[in-house]
Amino acid sequence: MTVGRRVLYLVSMLWIISLITFGAIHMAPNSFFAAGGLNPNMTPEAIAHLKSVYGLDKPLWQQYFDWMISMMRLDFGVSFASGNPVIDEIRARIGVTLGINIASMVLVFFLSFRFGIRSALRGGAYETSIKQFSLLSYAMPSFYLALLLIWVLGLKLGWFPMAGIEGMEPQKGVLKWLDIAWHLALPVGVVVFTGFGSLTLYIRSLTREILKSDYIFFARARGVEEKVLIRRYVYPNLMPFVVTILGLSLPGLLGGSVILEQIFSIDGMGLLFYQSALSRDYPVIMGILVVGAFLTLLGNMIADAVLVVIDPHRRK
Repeated sequence: MTVGRRVLYLVSMLWIISLITFGAIHMAPNSFFAAGGLNPNMTPEAIAHLKSVYGLDKPLWQQYFDWMISMMRLDFGVSFASGNPVIDEIRARIGVTLGINIASMVLVFFLSFRFGIRSALRGGAYETSIKQFSLLSYAMPSFYLALLLIWVLGLKLGWFPMAGIEGMEPQKGVLKWLDIAWHLALPVGVVVFTGFGSLTLYIRSLTREILKSDYIFFARARGVEEKVLIRRYVYPNLMPFVVTILGLSLPGLLGGSVILEQIFSIDGMGLLFYQSALSRDYPVIMGILVVGAFLTLLGNMIADAVLVVIDPHRRK
């Protein structure tokens, strides 16, 4: 697929997703003006004036057309709840969400590769232990683990903060970053523990299939060391699958975890989406959904491009 066709595919899919998103949100019952977010003493005339200010008195097709034109300029409108531009609301919260999810993703892939490959190579009791631990990770609900860690490590032992990303007394320089890392230790730990299990089992299964190949048999017959075997034969064959997973993981870097950010009171993208959904803040909801859809499509395109570089036989 040429670059032009890929771009056309991205634009067309993004348009379809935006149309579905716009229609689904406006078909939902209730609205921001009836969700209890306004002063109950406001007159119907004042509410009608607000609707005219936000353009909600126009036909749906015209609202969608105006929103599409604005979105092309990266203008997602103004938040009903705060009155701030949606792009500013996203920009103010994107940093902490990216930090949590990037750190978590790096740790998840590191642990999954290490334990998945080693368990497939060593087998026996080691493989059984890793498999059981991975199944526990896969089955563990993130919200339950978060509450458990808050109760034990935060409330009972007092080792970690239970909410927020900074202490009551703001620090500066290196101490500030250490304070942020200390506050985010529990959220990152929850994401890592609940996320590495499924990936470990997947990599273990792929590695076992690779180890059944003829070239592995002949490499071992030549006396190739385990480290060289992993570096020259296992890693290259795992890379296409890993690149695909990374491409699909890209939207999660922005979307964040709605439940965890709510539990740990982290003012990130997940909490913003949750609060906007409760208050029916249409511009913020649509802005986050469209950005997430764009990242999903972009991640798939990047993954396809990298796969072509890794394996030229995939070119069409």
